[in-house]
Amino acid sequence: MPIYRAPTKDMGFVLHEVLKVHEQDIPGYEEMDADTTGAILDEAAKLAENVLAPLNPVGDTEGCVLENGVVRTPKGFREAFDQMREGGWTALDCDPDYGGQGLPYVIATAVGEQFSAANMAFNMYPGLTHGAYSAIHTHGTDAQKATYLPNMVTCAWTGTMNLTEPHCGTDLGLMRTKAEPQEDGSYRITGQKIFISAGDHDMSDNVIHLVLAKIPGGPDGIKGVSLFIVPKFLVNEDGSLGDRNGVSVGKIEEKMGIHGNSTCVMNYDGATGYLLGEAHKGMRAMFTMMNEARLGVGLQGYAQAEVAFQNALDYARDRLQGRDVTGAKNPDGPADPLIVHPDIRRNLMDQKSFVEGARAFVFWGAQMIDRAHRNEDAAAEGLISLLTPVIKGFLTDKGFEFATQAQQVYGGHGYIEEWGMSQFARDARIAMIYEGANGVQALDLVGRKLAQDGGKHVMAFFDMVKSFVADHKGRDESLDRDFLEPLKAASKDLQAAGMFFMQNGMKNPNAALAGSYDFMHLFGHVCLGLMWARMAVAARAALDAGASDKDFYAAKLATGRYYMARQLPATGMHLKRIESGAAPVMELDAAHF
Repeated sequence: MPIYRAPTKDMGFVLHEVLKVHEQDIPGYEEMDADTTGAILDEAAKLAENVLAPLNPVGDTEGCVLENGVVRTPKGFREAFDQMREGGWTALDCDPDYGGQGLPYVIATAVGEQFSAANMAFNMYPGLTHGAYSAIHTHGTDAQKATYLPNMVTCAWTGTMNLTEPHCGTDLGLMRTKAEPQEDGSYRITGQKIFISAGDHDMSDNVIHLVLAKIPGGPDGIKGVSLFIVPKFLVNEDGSLGDRNGVSVGKIEEKMGIHGNSTCVMNYDGATGYLLGEAHKGMRAMFTMMNEARLGVGLQGYAQAEVAFQNALDYARDRLQGRDVTGAKNPDGPADPLIVHPDIRRNLMDQKSFVEGARAFVFWGAQMIDRAHRNEDAAAEGLISLLTPVIKGFLTDKGFEFATQAQQVYGGHGYIEEWGMSQFARDARIAMIYEGANGVQALDLVGRKLAQDGGKHVMAFFDMVKSFVADHKGRDESLDRDFLEPLKAASKDLQAAGMFFMQNGMKNPNAALAGSYDFMHLFGHVCLGLMWARMAVAARAALDAGASDKDFYAAKLATGRYYMARQLPATGMHLKRIESGAAPVMELDAAHF
């Protein structure tokens, strides 16, 4: 059975030596010393390693079952959910006014990585609840917050987001679900939603659905969409549960992966709903939930790559196969371990350098969210808005790629279910699709985010990279050669791609859109290059200060050099593709495919 070991040491390195969380001027960060964060991460690791990870294959093989209108989760899930609730893990960064612990989002993100890597399908239940909590917390009335949030913070009640309909995926303006106003101020919700993760289950007393629907007579298209709170059980004035609402599960979707999560078809038959936020402004409220979810999905991408890498590494160290071409490394055995072979090393280094860079990228993004919310910092809000499609799209594409590369290390055994590697690949695959398919993320990045606020956020990113290089240049020859110069070159490729869009996009929009996916990946590589340069500076400083764990910091530098030499040059390839314009993409007539 696959194993999972929470990478708490690396998490601590990113939090304290790279991001320097305890030195930031963000409210709440002053309490984020290494002892405190270390204790939190160590306790989370016990739950992740000893409870959630063993249930991962159980959820994959058993799946969820719909029986007489009730969804049953796999064996052990309910008990594990109780442990998660009792430990306060669902409330880490929630508002203390509603029973939360009020910790920064960045530490909740680190804990979330552990839980997602250990059992992605399971962690979606509290993860989606947190998103629904955030939407109500931001856009709800005082009465709505008092009614729903205390139980959602503890996950006594869980939450969902209901967007997709059978005929309506990304183009939400096509949705047909109706919300008819009632005399008491509520609405009657009628329609069907599909692909609803955690849509129903037996682990909580109530499920609070956030449902997009159209109020009759409202504007056409996306401008006429509103968001509604639709509980599975209505809530009485005293907070107790009342009658069953007019919402039911039509079926559980049969999926490629995440079998332990109940992905449901939800039917709304005149269900009672309550407007969340303003009428016809539903997407504004829903995006509060979706932007948080997209960072969480990016995290899922590299978390699956992390756990797959751990197992592939163990296998490569143990499996004897062939001899090292430079001489036997295991002369007393019949063959040498796989890890001596250069191509296996390449494979493992691809995985390791991605995962560690991605972790730093997501933690940095979470820190920006903290700064935006706790400091009301508009610059941080703008930068994380720009980077969210990169985090979601690039990290999930690469997460799936490296989960399959981990599977490849096993050879034929990787294709056999008992080894567990196929589950990581199957589970990782959905992250490229849900919360906005990655092609849509790329279109959002190029079509909206680059020009947002006059392009000042992407210019701020370029200035950040330029300043970082300037601040550290000349201090260490190897740092300049191995990290700063490659980062500078990659950043120039990104700027050149942006300039191409500016010069060609207005007169030929397809020239920009045809290159959007390459631009997302180009941007992702530059972000990971920046993270690796920052980690290299921190590792070098630790070694210069006489750190006791020299092997850890030396390995960090070696892994970073690999990324800069073997992965970051892909920016040149992506730039060439972008500069080829729309012609190669659009030349072939649709009828001739």
